[in-house]
Amino acid sequence: MKISADWLSKPSTQLIMQILLSGGHEAFFVGGCVRNALFDLKATDIDISTSATPKRVMELMNQAGLTTIPTGIDYGTVTVVSEKQNYEITTFRKDIETDGRRAKVKFSGSVLEDAKRRDFSINAIYSEQDGTILDPLNGIVDIAKKRVKFIGDPYARIKEDYLRILRYLRFFLYYSKQPHNLEIIKSLKINIGGVSKLSKERLIDELKKIIKIDILEKITKD
Repeated sequence: MKISADWLSKPSTQLIMQILLSGGHEAFFVGGCVRNALFDLKATDIDISTSATPKRVMELMNQAGLTTIPTGIDYGTVTVVSEKQNYEITTFRKDIETDGRRAKVKFSGSVLEDAKRRDFSINAIYSEQDGTILDPLNGIVDIAKKRVKFIGDPYARIKEDYLRILRYLRFFLYYSKQPHNLEIIKSLKINIGGVSKLSKERLIDELKKIIKIDILEKITKD
C-alpha cells in the first residue's frame, strides 16, 4: 500500500529523506502527514522519524547547506528548513519515565519501539520515501473504521501525559465515525484533574486546535 500527497512529491521533502537515507540511516514519514494522506486530508506538518541521532541529523543537513534548529533536541527533535518548509525530524525513541506532563526519553534503533510510545494507532503509521506504508501496530484498520484508539491501556497512556485527554477529544472530533469507547470515557473522567498539571503553553496550543467543542462538557458529561 502506498500514499500519495503533494507534500510527499515536493523536491525539498525528497531531498531531506535522501540525505538521511544516503547517510546510512532509516527514515520514515510519520504522524499527521501520513494519517491525513490516508484520510485524504491536507497535511499541516511534516514529521520524519529516523534512526539517526539529533547530532547526526544536524551534521548531515548542515553539510547539505540546510538550516537546522535544535527545537527539542533533548527529546530527539531537530527542525530542518528547506524551501520555506519546516520538517520536524525526531530520532526513534522510547519513554523511560513519565510524570503526566513530560517524559524522559531514550533513543532507540527500533521503529517498533518508536511506534509503541505514540498515543493513538492512527498516529503510528509510517511511510517510506516513495509512500510505501509501514504499519507496525495495525493503525490502517482504525483508519478504515474511522476509529480513534489508544495504543495500549487508555488509563495508563493518559497517566503518562495528561495532554492526551485533549488530544483524544480533538482526534475523535476530526476523524472518528464510531461511538465513544466506554473504557476510554472512564479513563478520561478519572484523569481529568491531571489537565491542571499541564503547562499553560501546551494547554493553549492544544485548545487552539480544537474547534466548536466545549471541552469540559465533553469530558464530564455522564
